[in-house]
Amino acid sequence: MRTVLIVTFLAVFTNASAQESLQAYIDTGLRSNLLLQQRHVAFNKAVSALKSAKSLYLPSVDLQAGYQTADGGRNIPLPIGDLLNPVYTTLNQLTQSNQFPTIENETINFLPRNYYDAHIRTTLPLVNTDIGHNRRIHEYQVRLSELDVDTYKRELVKTIKVAYFGYLSSVQSAAVYRSALELAEESRRANERLVENGKGLPAYVLRSESEVAAAHAALTDAEQRVKNAKYYFNSLLNRDAEAGIDTVFDPASALLEAANLLRGAAQHVAGREELQALATAVSIRETALKMDKQYAVPTLNAFLDLGSQSEGFRFNDQTRYYMAGLQLTFPIFNGNRNRYKVQQSQLDLQHVQLQLAEANQQLRLSHSVALNGLRSAWENYEAAKRQLAAAQAYQRLIAKGYQAGVNSYIETVDARNLYTSARLALSVSTYQVLSAVATVEREQASYPLITTNN
Repeated sequence: MRTVLIVTFLAVFTNASAQESLQAYIDTGLRSNLLLQQRHVAFNKAVSALKSAKSLYLPSVDLQAGYQTADGGRNIPLPIGDLLNPVYTTLNQLTQSNQFPTIENETINFLPRNYYDAHIRTTLPLVNTDIGHNRRIHEYQVRLSELDVDTYKRELVKTIKVAYFGYLSSVQSAAVYRSALELAEESRRANERLVENGKGLPAYVLRSESEVAAAHAALTDAEQRVKNAKYYFNSLLNRDAEAGIDTVFDPASALLEAANLLRGAAQHVAGREELQALATAVSIRETALKMDKQYAVPTLNAFLDLGSQSEGFRFNDQTRYYMAGLQLTFPIFNGNRNRYKVQQSQLDLQHVQLQLAEANQQLRLSHSVALNGLRSAWENYEAAKRQLAAAQAYQRLIAKGYQAGVNSYIETVDARNLYTSARLALSVSTYQVLSAVATVEREQASYPLITTNN
């Protein structure tokens, strides 16, 4: 009983460690993938735009200053002396004093000379429905960017899994070809010994050499596919192309998951981020339509100016001033452009709604196709298992018959090739099932993601 428990524990621990290696690669890809980082930048940009839209409710304060100087132009003569000097003269005579001096006539120029006006203007929107609508639109756009990030995350998870399974499949294929090459070389050595002892045929030696050459070429091609699969997988994780990949993976539990998935397959794609994104786009269009329909609502702003203005750069109690007021804008007529804009917004909303309906239909179709692909891959896997068992038994029988002189060497070569093909088919079909599971998982959006809330 103790031995059974230990073996069971080791099996569970080994399987968990194997699955954790793949999960570690997925986590690395979600942190390091360059395209995903670009989408994070777009999401942060949308968040900044939302903060900017919210700040429109706050007052804005600006320093405005101007300086002007001029000479010439029109003048206004003011005959102040001609009007007041006779009066002042009479008053001096009556009072017998010189309290009222003589005044010269004045000339006022229209253009200012050395004139400045500097003030701090504070403006505050009191009534502006566009600000609220724009804030809600930016909130929806942040949600769109978040859904775009999650959509790419799911696609990246599927791509990493498929690439990892493809790498494992290519590694196992190379191992099968390497084993086939070893068997071919062993067969060649056996035929050479038989010829040396006068019991074999030289033709068998030539055939075995051809078999060795074919196995070597197949192995070289398989090793090249391993390198290409490694480069592609590491590029997804933004790692060095030659970085090692952990190949410790037990597909047994994943295959069990595939079997459970086939038994409990259900049509559910409502959780897809693509549908949520289109639903959010519908909300954006609805908000834009509401905003366009409220074109007749007036806007009201308050302002306050604190400043100073004077000629000659003077600054004192006489130059300082303040000004406060309200600004009301009420549209009256603009050539029916607002009505046409409302019609365009209605059509935009209808277009997005149709896109949502089409996407829902297409995603259900792609989900059905993915399930059918999983069923097909599972049936191929089951057939490959039966084929391998039969090929293995056939290869053993032919090998014994050749040693007994009952079967020919050509039959042994055919049996070995059949066995090699069966091993390759099982390896390929196994990881095709796992890739199909990853595809169904992507279609159902069932992989748990950490929500983007930067």
